[in-house]
Amino acid sequence: MTAPLTITDDTLQAYADGRLDADGRAAVEAHLEAHPDLAAELALWQRQRDAIKTLYDPVAGEPVPPRLNPHRLAAARSARAASWPRMAAAAVVLIGLGLGAGWFARDLLQPEETPGQLLIASAVNAHALYVNENRHAVEVAAADKGHLTTWLSNRLNHQLNAPDLSEQGFLLVGGRLLPPDVYRNTGPAAQLMYENATKDRLTVYVTAALPDKSKAYQFETVNGLDAFYWANDTITCTVVGDLPQEQMQTVAKLVYRQLTRLPDPVRG
Repeated sequence: MTAPLTITDDTLQAYADGRLDADGRAAVEAHLEAHPDLAAELALWQRQRDAIKTLYDPVAGEPVPPRLNPHRLAAARSARAASWPRMAAAAVVLIGLGLGAGWFARDLLQPEETPGQLLIASAVNAHALYVNENRHAVEVAAADKGHLTTWLSNRLNHQLNAPDLSEQGFLLVGGRLLPPDVYRNTGPAAQLMYENATKDRLTVYVTAALPDKSKAYQFETVNGLDAFYWANDTITCTVVGDLPQEQMQTVAKLVYRQLTRLPDPVRG
């Protein structure tokens, strides 16, 4: 007789990735039915996995950057190993200064948020602030689209065209200019707002490129809102909304394709 399957985090991860056989899937599904909180957490894992795949597929076709060359990484590892005795000696000195200093330095030891996380936070905050407004949802309405895009393009110092999302049922409401928020080296931001027939809204938050003009792709769920973020050498963009997962990904891909002038990054 086969022993019952023990449900662990590794088992759940294997289920989410589709690596279990039929008996394993049945055992996990029975377990999830009895534990709805765990089922909800697993659904979030799967959603984040799909979103990350959506955003990171473009990276697969890019050349490996020089900073990730294996020979360079090996040399750096050797240099760190050689410096270990000096680091150990420095650690002894620091301990001698007293444990009390650690309390005052605790903020310095917190992991620093990435530019992408800071821009996502700005985009989500702006979305939450204006998405429920009626008369003041935007500064310039879609009826004056030519002026809106010219104005925002001039302030961002980058030609910004409002993406056409009509194939997904979303029409442009209008847009506004936002000041730099938590990441202040990008200058002002443009927010474009879209709405469908059922009054669902989403926003597109655009800034000039980051100072290092690096590429990035990221997905976050913040306060129940999905945020798809990317950056390239000309702009950063964050699409924010609370649509069903599949539709949110489709809309984000439309925005990506139109603002970057690149082919659809997602297959399938």
